[in-house]
Amino acid sequence: MALGQVTPILRIFDEVKAREFYLEFLGFTLNFEHRFNDNAPLYMGIQRDDCALHLSEHHGDATPGSHVRIDTTRLAAFQQELATKNYKYNRPGIEKGPAGDEVTVIDPFSNRLTFTDTRSS
Repeated sequence: MALGQVTPILRIFDEVKAREFYLEFLGFTLNFEHRFNDNAPLYMGIQRDDCALHLSEHHGDATPGSHVRIDTTRLAAFQQELATKNYKYNRPGIEKGPAGDEVTVIDPFSNRLTFTDTRSS
């Protein structure tokens, strides 16, 4: 047996805010979106490089306020990219963490994403 890649599911409550944060601010691209019908909650998959996330409006799929750590390279360049977007609700800096340099952002649904460069420890 071999374990594969993990795809976290993060709870969202507002499709417009989720798209603004994940696609426009963080630079993820949309892989897919699914609804059982026009009045059903949204479930979508997004990706940036090798990082895939699923976002869900479905009750019970995930807990608001989750925390995901994402290994990254070129963390300073990523932080600068975010800073140039001048996003109204998030202006993250680089901090020293237990495993190396980190940039933490909080989405509009209280989920935290910590991008970590472990090579900087």
